[in-house]
Amino acid sequence: MSTSPERTEMKTFSWFVFGLMSSVTFVGILSELVPSGILPQLSEGLGIADTQVGFLVGVYALASAVCAIPLVSATLAVNRKKLLLALLIGFALSNIVVALSSSYPVIVACRILGGICAGVMWPMIAAYGTRLVPEDMQGKAITVIMAGNTLGISIGMPAMTTIGVSFGWRAEFMVLGLLVATIAVVSHFFLPSVEGARLSKSNSPLAALRNPGILIVLLLTFLTVTAHYSIYTYITLLVEKIQFPGGIGVALLFFGAGSILSVFGSARYVDAHLRGLIVSMLVTGVVAMALFLAFAGTPGVSHVAFFLWGVAFGPLVSMYQAAVSKMVDEAKDVATSVQSSVFNFSIMIATWVGGLLLTYFPTSGVKGIVYLALACFVAAIVVALVVSRTMRASPPVVGNP
Repeated sequence: MSTSPERTEMKTFSWFVFGLMSSVTFVGILSELVPSGILPQLSEGLGIADTQVGFLVGVYALASAVCAIPLVSATLAVNRKKLLLALLIGFALSNIVVALSSSYPVIVACRILGGICAGVMWPMIAAYGTRLVPEDMQGKAITVIMAGNTLGISIGMPAMTTIGVSFGWRAEFMVLGLLVATIAVVSHFFLPSVEGARLSKSNSPLAALRNPGILIVLLLTFLTVTAHYSIYTYITLLVEKIQFPGGIGVALLFFGAGSILSVFGSARYVDAHLRGLIVSMLVTGVVAMALFLAFAGTPGVSHVAFFLWGVAFGPLVSMYQAAVSKMVDEAKDVATSVQSSVFNFSIMIATWVGGLLLTYFPTSGVKGIVYLALACFVAAIVVALVVSRTMRASPPVVGNP
């Protein structure tokens, strides 16, 4: 008898269901990033240093990275819908309590709670979605679900920051918490129920790491995330360095437009041309970084550079999670949790290395980080092209009957 639960498949792709799932990733990325947009307000309101506000983002990411693999494995047998509802309740509480609290330790604890929920949510919701559609639509499902991440960065963050600046940081966290609670209620009524799976030696994190294809995807994840986030973390400095016409607001507008167009466009090709999609996004990243270096803030060219960078950034989360999902047959949650942990650790490494470059090579400044991003993009292209099996159907990790 197979240890795998029955797959729950919908006859057609439901845009409403996957749009609802996308709203979960939308509030998930906002829960992580909102403190960065209202740093002065939080610092003044709580009477803490800017570095302590920055810690609220860092500790969230750390909790996500550390807890993803063990907690996803521990909750694998739990019904997917019930688990997602519990995670949404955790997100809602973490934001609402922050809005009501004046205690820095309590706020840190809430951020850790949010990070733990995120560590489980990111890999599980992708795997949840793949079990609702036929195999030839799984990449599309993941892309639509993860579109919430891109929309959160390009649209959600500016909107939430506006709320925080106009009505206070507490209002921002409260609005976010109530939005999450609303999504939880709607999800309770409309998301389909899918049973969990039993963890075994054949679908454990170690089993996933024994799959050569997954190891290659993890390497590509590290290189690509380092390339994007090393420079994205310091995007304000980049805008200042190249004297970009229109400032950070216009830069983010072009970046966001590219991201949105790219993430929805990639949904059409991710299942049939995943490897080609990944290579093309990496090449687009190289072109964007090269334009920054060669033309700096030249009007028109620099605008195109930010747009192309957004295009390369848009499908970042979905295309690598889709690649991992295609390489396993059971417990996709576990396999994608490994990829998610690498993703989060890569963000922290990218931020740290970028800071070191700024500290020890002040004359080159943010330009040195652009060179780092360019080198990582090129290295990723080489890996993707040389290893022909990377994005193809590797022998899946399957359970014993």
